[in-house]
Amino acid sequence: MKVIASSLRKGNVVEKDGKLYVILFAENIHPGKGTPVTQLDMRRISDGVKVSERYRTTEQVERAYVEEREHTFLYRDGEGFHFMNPESYDQVAVSESVVGEMAPYLTEGMAVQVSQYNGIAISLVLPQRATFEVVETEPVTKGQTASSSYKPATLSNGVRTLVPPHISTGTRVVVMTADGAYVERAKD
Repeated sequence: MKVIASSLRKGNVVEKDGKLYVILFAENIHPGKGTPVTQLDMRRISDGVKVSERYRTTEQVERAYVEEREHTFLYRDGEGFHFMNPESYDQVAVSESVVGEMAPYLTEGMAVQVSQYNGIAISLVLPQRATFEVVETEPVTKGQTASSSYKPATLSNGVRTLVPPHISTGTRVVVMTADGAYVERAKD
C-alpha cells in the first residue's frame, strides 16, 4: 500500500527494494527555501542494518502490510521480552534487538502495539507516557518554585532525566517514553 512519506511514523514498516525496514525515527523538515523533506532512520528487519533515507514529503512510499495488535507486556528472560495477546492469550517473544532502547520503559502489564509480519514480531510502539518513581535526586531547594531550572534525577527504571526543583526522592512522575523527558507529577 502506497502512502505519502510525511505520514510515516516511528514503528511503521516500509518496503524498499524488496526488503522490509522498520522506522526508528521520522522527522518532517521544512526549510525556508526549497521543498519540504521527510528524514527517515530505518533498520532493515532481515539483518539489522541501519540506513537513513530522505524523501520529498509528497513522495509515495510502499508501506508493508503488517498485523498490528495490542499486547500486554508480561516479563523478560533469556529468550527476550514476552507479550500476550489479551484476546487470544497467545504469547509472543520479541527479541532484544527489536525492543532496543525502549526496554527500560516496559513495565509489567503495559499495553503496547506489537507489529508482526508473517508471525514474527518486527516492531513495537509504546504508549506515549509512562509513570515511574524518582529514586535519586538532589534535595528540594526552598524558594526555587517558579524557576525554569531543572535538576538531574534517576528513575526507578534506571533512566536519568531532568525534573523541576520541587520534585523529591520518592515522587512518582510521568515521562515521555520516546526520550524520557519529564511531563508532570503523577496524579495517583
